[in-house]
Amino acid sequence: MSKQIKFKTETKRLLDLMINSIYTNKDIFLRELISNASDAMDKRHFLSLTNSKVENVEYQIVIEANKEERKLTILDNGIGFTYDQLVSHLGTIAKSGSKEFLESIEEDVNKSEVDIIGQFGVGFYSAFMVAKEIEVITKSPLSETGYIFKSEGLESYSIDETSLEIDGTKIVLYLRDNEEDLDYDKYLDEYTIKDLIKKYSDYVHYPIKTWVTKFNNEGEENEEETLELETVNSMIPIWKKNKNEVDDEQLNSFYKQKFMDYQDPIASMFFTIEGNVEYNSLIFIPRKPAFIMNDEVNEKGLQLYTKGVFILEKCKELIPDYLKFVKGLVDSSDLSLNISREMLQEDRTLGKIASSLEKKILSELTKMQKNEREKYQEFYNTYGIHLKFGAYEEYGAKKDSLKDLLMFESLNSDSMITLKEYVENMKENQKEIYYASGKDKESVLKLPQMDLVKKQEYDVLVFKDDVDEFLINVLKEYDSKSFKSINQGDLNLISEEEAKKIDEIKEEKKDLIEALKESLKDEVVDVVISKRLSDSPVCIVSKDGISFEMEKVLTAQHGHSMKAQKILEINPNHTVFKAIEKVYENNPNKIGQYASLLYGQALLIEGLPLNDAVEFANTMCELMVEASK
Repeated sequence: MSKQIKFKTETKRLLDLMINSIYTNKDIFLRELISNASDAMDKRHFLSLTNSKVENVEYQIVIEANKEERKLTILDNGIGFTYDQLVSHLGTIAKSGSKEFLESIEEDVNKSEVDIIGQFGVGFYSAFMVAKEIEVITKSPLSETGYIFKSEGLESYSIDETSLEIDGTKIVLYLRDNEEDLDYDKYLDEYTIKDLIKKYSDYVHYPIKTWVTKFNNEGEENEEETLELETVNSMIPIWKKNKNEVDDEQLNSFYKQKFMDYQDPIASMFFTIEGNVEYNSLIFIPRKPAFIMNDEVNEKGLQLYTKGVFILEKCKELIPDYLKFVKGLVDSSDLSLNISREMLQEDRTLGKIASSLEKKILSELTKMQKNEREKYQEFYNTYGIHLKFGAYEEYGAKKDSLKDLLMFESLNSDSMITLKEYVENMKENQKEIYYASGKDKESVLKLPQMDLVKKQEYDVLVFKDDVDEFLINVLKEYDSKSFKSINQGDLNLISEEEAKKIDEIKEEKKDLIEALKESLKDEVVDVVISKRLSDSPVCIVSKDGISFEMEKVLTAQHGHSMKAQKILEINPNHTVFKAIEKVYENNPNKIGQYASLLYGQALLIEGLPLNDAVEFANTMCELMVEASK
């Protein structure tokens, strides 16, 4: 005789939320029911080892669709349910630990933003998103009787005895009626069923079978259509295999199929971590970056699995921003499934996995840099900018773990070098790490500031990326060696004797220098006799602080008003300086025009815009005419 039982209060509340789409994705109901079936078979297998009443069998999950009756059946030969277990597990959510979670949802979270990931209990109730009525026909080897549980997911459920020869559970979903924007019939389509199994449950370690249409004598007149029960899932994920059993070809094939790329990745990383936190992970570095790195389609995140069951497509919390270019997945059994996506973000275990994974990736990159320099160079040419931002961001919080992975072009090297390599090759009397900013190495080599540097064979790092100088300001030093720009501040590359001569000239020509400085008072903060020029007549540098490159970046990105303070440096040994001296002696009123011309020349060499190009051209023409008279 049928026994009608009222749902517990908290269960009715959960069912009401479930039916009103507390899940953001209805498709996951099948994942939940398959996971429950897998758990049931695990329990049966475990009991079979210690209890003679429980027979070990060849386990499987079978999914059947009946389009005529619009019902979907999920059958497993797991442990099944006794009467008390049906009431405990399907009549209440207390066992699933979700009562408190339910209360937090109602109090704090917008229903439309919640995505529950449930175990048996909450997971079972997810089926009511697509079913108007559910039957659970079950028999436990620990019970003499089988039972049938029925519910429409409203006020109550019924449990009756039933005859069932085979131990296990059969769940029958009677699908909801189609609505204008909701097609429930799709869950009866064999291709949809196969796709959902492959997407969410491909690595469940029991065979998941469904009826698949086969064609005999295809294309011929006597072509026959038959249905065959086919195993859909792969069962053993590649990341669960022994690392020594998986070769590069298999990893590359998996990557290209999983992440829809036609090229092999630059690198594959296979991690199996045990200890305080346990997880398996496959990480891939694509050969080419996503077309638009900031596009939502290409947002950062790794696929997240728990016990081989797919949970999230892009778990952002698993990877830091500066590694957003990596693709891959993480599978951990340490994560609780009975949590919402929002609660998952706060999970401590997830944070531990993320921290561990970041260290492992950086360790692998370090090995690549040391042992496979050509491959690392290819990686760095494509993704090095991200490592620079990683070292710069958050006030340099990660600079110590990233600084040795950074590489730069340099004046004396044909290939990129690390900061460590630069320091190891420094000249004996060199105390600072020299760098210069420019669009490329060739343009840096042409800078007048490079005169003495090249003659004395000092190496200079070439900064081509906008972030470089900001990065150096955060790093401050490497191996106790500070960074020094050849474009900025005091740079003394000459001997004490030469420096003394410059100081003497400075004193002798102080009136001329003051006159030049007065003429350019609105443009520069100082005019000085240069200690860095040998061949070029003039150059312009910035005071320590905001450099010209920083000014360009800040202006372009933020319309920033901060300006670099300009200093005009003049080479006292150049014929131009001798000419300026004569002008000042013979016609001091003209010194302003010559000063303007020198300043304009320095701006052009530095790649900075002229304040007034027409005035510069007119002044140059006027002085040329006068010189010809």
